[in-house]
Amino acid sequence: MTLRDIAVNNLRRRKTRALFVLAGLLIGVTTVVTLLTLVNAMKNDINHKLEMYGANILIVPKTENLSLTYGGLSLGGVSFEMQEIKEEELEKIKDIKNAANVAAVGPMVLGPVTINDRRLLLAGVDFQMLQMLRPWWNIKGKAPEDENVILGSEAARVLGLANGSKFTMNGKEFGVSGVLEVTGSQDDGLVFAPLATAQSLLGKEGQISMAEVAALCSGCPIEEMVRQITEILPGANVMGIQQVVKGRMETLNHFQKFSYGVSALVLFVGSLMVLVTMMGSVRERTTEIGIFRAMGFRKGHVMHIIFLEAGIIAGIAGILGYVLGFAFTRILIPLFTESNHGHGVAVPFDPIMAGIAFALAIAIGLAASIYPALMASRLDPNEALRAL
Repeated sequence: MTLRDIAVNNLRRRKTRALFVLAGLLIGVTTVVTLLTLVNAMKNDINHKLEMYGANILIVPKTENLSLTYGGLSLGGVSFEMQEIKEEELEKIKDIKNAANVAAVGPMVLGPVTINDRRLLLAGVDFQMLQMLRPWWNIKGKAPEDENVILGSEAARVLGLANGSKFTMNGKEFGVSGVLEVTGSQDDGLVFAPLATAQSLLGKEGQISMAEVAALCSGCPIEEMVRQITEILPGANVMGIQQVVKGRMETLNHFQKFSYGVSALVLFVGSLMVLVTMMGSVRERTTEIGIFRAMGFRKGHVMHIIFLEAGIIAGIAGILGYVLGFAFTRILIPLFTESNHGHGVAVPFDPIMAGIAFALAIAIGLAASIYPALMASRLDPNEALRAL
C-alpha cells in the first residue's frame, strides 16, 4: 500500500471532515474567481464601449473666443482671432509615437447654407472614416456621392424632404441619398455632404473646421496622444473626450481594490477552516499515526500523507471553485453592465484564471496543513500506542 492509497482511504473514511475542508477552500476560491472575473468582464465591457463610442480626441482651431453662456443659455461670444486648420496637416498624425493606436482620423468642415429659404448647418465629412467615428449611425439609404447629401432626422422633417428628393442648396441642385435615424444628438439637425463637395460649396478648399480622432482605447494613453498631437499641430486645440469613461474606470478600480480585500478575507477564513479541521483530524488519528511510526514510517512519510490529503481536497476545490465562479459571473454580469441587460458582455473561459484558481487552492491547502503535518510527524509512537 502506497502513501497515496493511505491518504485516499483516510479521506473516504472521514468524509465529513473532508467535505468541511473542501467547503472552506471552495468558498474562498469561488469568491475570488467570481470577483476577479466579474471585474475583468466589466473592464472589457467599458473598453469595448469606449472603442464603439467613436471619436475620443477632438481637434479644433485655436481661437481667442470668449463664449457668453450661462446655465445653458447662449448669448453669443466675442471672437478676436481664429486660426484655420489645413487638411494636409492632419497627415502629421501618422508620424506621432502612438500612431499605431489611431484607428481613424475624420476631418470635418462646417458652414451655414440656405436650403429652400431655410438656414441650416452643412457638415462636410469623410464617410469612410465616419463608419468608425459614428458606429451608432443608422442611415435609411446610402452614403452620398458628389451632388448628394444625407439629412439628419430633424433636418429632413423641417425641410419636408425624404430619400430621392431634390432641392437647391446655395444655388446648386442636390439630391437626398439617405436620411439619418434619430440619434438624440446635434447630428439630427445637420446636413451631411462629402468633404470635398462641402469645401467647394463653402469656399473652404483645403481647410477644415475640426477633426475627430478615434483611438484604439483598450489601455491606450489618450492623454499622451493628446500631447503628441498638440506638438505637431501648434495652431489647434486638442482635447481628449474621456471624462465619463474615466469616471467609470475609477469607480471600477475602487471596486477592484474592494474585491481584492474581500477575496483576501475569505481566503484567510478558508485557510483557518482547513487548519482547524486538519488539526482535529490529526488528533483523531493519534493511534493510527503511532502504528505507522511503529511500523517504520518516518516523519517525512507521515507529513507526506497529511499533505497528500490536503492536496487532493485542494485540487478538487480549485477545479470546482473556478467552475462555480465562472457560473456565478455569468449570472451576476447583467446586474453590473448595461449591454443588452448583460447578454452582450462576453465572459469567455479563461485558462489563466483557471490555473490561478487551481494553484491558489493547492497553495492555501498545503500552507494551512503545514502545522497539522508537523504536529502529526512529532507524535511519539510509544505514547500513541498507549492509547490502545
